[in-house]
Amino acid sequence: MKVTAIISDNLISEVKKYAKGRNLTESLTIALKEWLAVKRIKELNNLVKEFPLEFNESFSAETIREINRQ
Repeated sequence: MKVTAIISDNLISEVKKYAKGRNLTESLTIALKEWLAVKRIKELNNLVKEFPLEFNESFSAETIREINRQ
């Protein structure tokens, strides 16, 4: 997709510096993918906060260790 956007030179320079893409398009793609990954992790964290994970009553670390050693 071709996009025209007005973005400050300072922001573009910083994105290029940290993303280390071969060109501006690749740098912006890397930055946007990383931003999305962070947002998804935050969303997942909020979901786990709302509905915490629970272990089964029969869970024990010792049992899991024995399974892993087999």
